[in-house]
Amino acid sequence: METIISIRPLLAVLIATVASLLIMVTPKKPNLRETWSVLGAVGTFLTVLSMTPQVLAGKAFEITPFVILPGISLKLRVDALGLIFGTISSFLWILVTFYNIGYMRSLKEHAQTRYYFCFAVAIVGAVGVAFSGNLFSLYFFYEIITIFTYPLVAHHQDEEGYEGGRKYMVYLTGTAKSFFLPAVILTYVLAGTLDFAPSGITKGIFPADADPTLVTITYILYMAGFAKAAIMPFHNWLPSAMVAPTPVSALLHAVAVVKAGVFCTSRVMLSVFGVGLLNSLNLGIPTAYAASFTILLASIIALTKDDLKARLAYSTVSQLSYIILGVALLTPNAVTGGLIHIANHAFSKITLFMCAGSIYVALHTKKISEMGGIARQMPFTIAAFSIAALSMVGVPLVCGFVTKWYLAIGALEAHQNFFLIVLLASTILNTGYFFPVILKTIFAKPREGDPGALHGEALHEAPAIMVIPLFLTAIGSILMGLYPDYFMNIVKAVDPDYLLNIAKAVFRS
Repeated sequence: METIISIRPLLAVLIATVASLLIMVTPKKPNLRETWSVLGAVGTFLTVLSMTPQVLAGKAFEITPFVILPGISLKLRVDALGLIFGTISSFLWILVTFYNIGYMRSLKEHAQTRYYFCFAVAIVGAVGVAFSGNLFSLYFFYEIITIFTYPLVAHHQDEEGYEGGRKYMVYLTGTAKSFFLPAVILTYVLAGTLDFAPSGITKGIFPADADPTLVTITYILYMAGFAKAAIMPFHNWLPSAMVAPTPVSALLHAVAVVKAGVFCTSRVMLSVFGVGLLNSLNLGIPTAYAASFTILLASIIALTKDDLKARLAYSTVSQLSYIILGVALLTPNAVTGGLIHIANHAFSKITLFMCAGSIYVALHTKKISEMGGIARQMPFTIAAFSIAALSMVGVPLVCGFVTKWYLAIGALEAHQNFFLIVLLASTILNTGYFFPVILKTIFAKPREGDPGALHGEALHEAPAIMVIPLFLTAIGSILMGLYPDYFMNIVKAVDPDYLLNIAKAVFRS
């Protein structure tokens, strides 16, 4: 892979950083403050987009702003794997920024400058994670996300907010310090470098004579250290974080936090260990079983939740593990399905959370049991919710179907029929917790006192600045289902020989 030394990876991070600083210094000018948010989002996305043609052509952009110690540096590198997450986080930041403006102003939320500042810095961390060129940089930006999303989780500054924020910090910083950081140190000792494998996903960075036991321990430490991926039992922080404002929930579940977790997991599995080593040490299938357990149990818990955000939270816990499952199966189609789900899940889940926020702003309800017939008042919001829910279920023509198609073929490639059963069972459970919401909002008659009864047939949507972004992401879910080529081409550029199944397979036949 040809490497281009360029300032553009650093520029993507700096634009978001400068935007966050400008937000902080203009607290008394809300229009200007929010303009910085929009400009920062657009500038970051355009910078990321400018690198796409060369990355698709098999090149990578790289820059090392500074070296701390020999072998330890802050390195930024844009390759195809990082481009997936970088594109998603920077693009969705634009839409969420507009949604933020409508949400925060409609509810007259306090501390809006702090809110927008922390939101922007969280995106700095997400873009930094996406474009990290080594494990030190990955750890650095991973922790930035955690630190600056804490004020967002505890935003309401009440007992519930502080409790959710406390659990958030304990889980994420605790696992990072206890497991992730020791794993990085062990990697340096065993491999002599923290840089990711320069090309391809077949070979990692560990030498052939590395002690298999120590390599296995290192792998387990990484899996435990990435609590943002919400694999059970390291998931409980995520439902508790739902005390945050709904746009923060969208940030947590679709753009920055949990996506950073599954991206880091995928990056380490593919660019540190490599498919060949994971296969030879038999680490892939046990990881797939852990992901499958999370997929099924989280879906069962989601069935029990009447609070819409809580149901979506457990749905996220389940859906994230599709990504881990795909990568862990180690077959070309499974890895493709896992990586493409980073994009597919992001568009659909951010739509669902923005819809939940719009319902709250317009009708002041969070309970599914109180949503009977609200489609009459909020037809655009409920239409968008329905599209995104169909994607999560995996209905054809919506992007979630693409994920499940590739995962199913990948399971067959790996000769692991058990995971086909997991996919089928999870689809049934997805239907079980999404379809009742759709049916209730459209067909159920509102009870006395429900928002649907109070507002009758009158249109009562949230402000247009909120509804337009969520409708655009819903349309995006359809377009990515009908025309998945854009992100599919990026995924295939991760390792053309492997993911196109041209080279010799390193997984069991």
